Amino acid sequence: MTDTNRIPPAALLLGLTGLIPFLWSAATALSPALAAWAGQWLPPMFLGAYVGLTYGTLILAFMSGVLWGFATKAEGRGASLAYGLSVIPVLWVFFMVTDVSGNSAIFLAAGFLGLLFLDAAYTAWGLAPRWWLRLRVMLTVVVLACLALPLQV
Repeated sequence: MTDTNRIPPAALLLGLTGLIPFLWSAATALSPALAAWAGQWLPPMFLGAYVGLTYGTLILAFMSGVLWGFATKAEGRGASLAYGLSVIPVLWVFFMVTDVSGNSAIFLAAGFLGLLFLDAAYTAWGLAPRWWLRLRVMLTVVVLACLALPLQV
């Protein structure tokens, strides 16, 4: 008998590993010395706010696909709602994250916060695994912190 509330180790490991670009973004945005050192080997798109915004954009779009997959479990009018809501994260990021400004970082963070509400809804509707929301809260807290840190400088 498996514990359906337990986050599967692979999902946890991959989720935590997926935080590395956000952590790197915050670290290189907050430390000019680290950014200068890393800039000797890495192109600018892999440093500072740029990497966080680029990677965050990709992840928010990816999460639309995850929600779409959850929507396949819904039926009737619930399915239409679930499919419709699943495309919000990708549309949000497409229209709102347009450059490497502080505004784009705020819009991206708002997108991740909105995604968390969608995660909660899909979990409440029984479309997402029971452990899903616990994983998403943990990851989202780190993502939001990483996106906010460079704004404080």
